[in-house]
Amino acid sequence: MGKKIIGRIDKANFPELALTEIAIKIDTGAYTSSIHCSEIYVENKLLHCKILDPDHPDYNNKKFIFRDFKSIRVKSSNGIAENRYEIKTQIELFNKTYKIALSLSNRKEMKYPVLIGRRFLTKKFIVDTELANISFNQQANNHEY
Repeated sequence: MGKKIIGRIDKANFPELALTEIAIKIDTGAYTSSIHCSEIYVENKLLHCKILDPDHPDYNNKKFIFRDFKSIRVKSSNGIAENRYEIKTQIELFNKTYKIALSLSNRKEMKYPVLIGRRFLTKKFIVDTELANISFNQQANNHEY
């Protein structure tokens, strides 16, 4: 199966998290993918967090608890390394569900709540920076009657 062309931004669903049409930014400069969270802490071997997306009031301050997670070290574009928690979940793009690992990060200052990095993109997608919302528009067209 060939690689799909994806634009620099899109909208994706995260079925296991019950999140739909979440804005994502494709970043070939980043290795890991991340999702915007706050109040991230571990208690009784469970990872707690709130996933935020100002464009989706339904998801603002939505609480999540994860049993399966790990601690990873991520180096940001400014060269500073930090420890983050990483979860494994699913992402839906182009009407297909993929496995994805997401680091939990406070992206409050960023325009997009989800960043998709090379670790996920490799062997699946080719990025065309002139394009946007290809997957989202394809899904919308498939649901028209």
